[in-house]
Amino acid sequence: MKKGNDLGRDSIPSLVLRLAIPTMVAQLVNVLYSIVDRMYIGHIEGYGDLALAGAGVCGPIVTLLTSFGTLIGLGGSIQLAMRMGEGNQKKAKQILSNSFLMLTVFSLILTVLFLLIKDHLLLWFGASEQTFPYADTYLTIYTLGTFFALMAVGLNYFINCQGFAGVGMITVLIGTICNIALDPLFIFVFQMGVAGAAIATVISQFFSCAFAFCFLLFSKRVSVRISLGNYSLPLMGKILSIGFSPFLILASDSLLLIATNTVLHTYGGSQGDMLITTATIVQSYMMLITSPMLGISGGTQAIISFNYGAADTKRVRQTEKCVLLLCLAFTTVMFFVTRLLPGVFIRLFTTNPEISRLSIWGIGVYTMMIIPLSFQYILVDGLTAMERTKTALYLSIFRKTFYILLVFLLPQITREASNVFFAEPIADLVSSVQSTILFLLIFKKHMQRREKQVELLHAMHQKGRAS
Repeated sequence: MKKGNDLGRDSIPSLVLRLAIPTMVAQLVNVLYSIVDRMYIGHIEGYGDLALAGAGVCGPIVTLLTSFGTLIGLGGSIQLAMRMGEGNQKKAKQILSNSFLMLTVFSLILTVLFLLIKDHLLLWFGASEQTFPYADTYLTIYTLGTFFALMAVGLNYFINCQGFAGVGMITVLIGTICNIALDPLFIFVFQMGVAGAAIATVISQFFSCAFAFCFLLFSKRVSVRISLGNYSLPLMGKILSIGFSPFLILASDSLLLIATNTVLHTYGGSQGDMLITTATIVQSYMMLITSPMLGISGGTQAIISFNYGAADTKRVRQTEKCVLLLCLAFTTVMFFVTRLLPGVFIRLFTTNPEISRLSIWGIGVYTMMIIPLSFQYILVDGLTAMERTKTALYLSIFRKTFYILLVFLLPQITREASNVFFAEPIADLVSSVQSTILFLLIFKKHMQRREKQVELLHAMHQKGRAS
């Protein structure tokens, strides 16, 4: 039976395609969780636009919750891929065991914590008196399903890093197909409205979680399966330290949405709720671009980590080039698609002509710099896969901080709340240029340092055998 992709010997271009495409599709499909919810919610008769704004307020909180799955899943999977590259299966098994325990503990703690503070979060994230009831209903039900959400996200990283990107894609497809099928049933047939959308999402995440868990526990195809025991606090700390950079990237996206919604609510006046609804649609469209980009960069991190662990720096370099070219091709296509078809996407959410007009304009602005944004995504995730987490963290934090600064400055300078949307392309361009320059300055030295580390380890092992 086929064991999966050989990260150390298969051709890099074909390996990148075999891992990136399924993960890219999985991320794109995963976006449909929120988009399908918002699409159906926006068409609820009588209060669809307000309910959509409420769901938009929940969006960054949901992102914040699920980012904890990335904290553990990505941090652990990068470590696991490196240990597999070194041939240390015992350590790889211990990493998955410790990661599974952390996913369980974190999900339980976060469920209780978010239920206690959800009212304050919703107000902080921009809920108005009109949208709060819808946001509160959705978030309460979603939070009760935190365990399934975190497990589905976290465990899928350990499937992908062992070369089974196709199985990882199936994990996501199961949940999304269930969500698409259950949403109209709960929202319209059972007439549960926003609550129905949240219930459908939780049920769908349960099925994704169950599939990923069973594959990692029972499948004979995987090299490292879920097990219990052999826990280590230092190892858990290492997993968290590596996962912290991508976690902060995702978690800070919530801060960006908070800032955007707050400024639109503050400076938008009587149009505040309509502008937040518009931002929800625009951000949903942007996710159709950035999520596949995350799939391309995240799905191929296993190749980089495995070969970095084996000190095969030639394959690391080749992987970075292939992944960047693939991402540039994708963003170029999406740039032109965006100029032609935004109206088709917007009609899925609303028939309000004013919101539609603003959304078409907002999407055009938001996507102006998606092509150079490829460099930011690929190079930062590549540095993370090579344990250069502090550099990756700096580059990510700079982009987020610069974006938030622009969000607060642009409306004050221009006296127009809608100009908040220009913060995205400006931040994308500046941060991508900086990331490219910094990567070129440090990458060669980092590869040389890794080669010397492995040579030293081999010399120590040979000396140990001789003695």
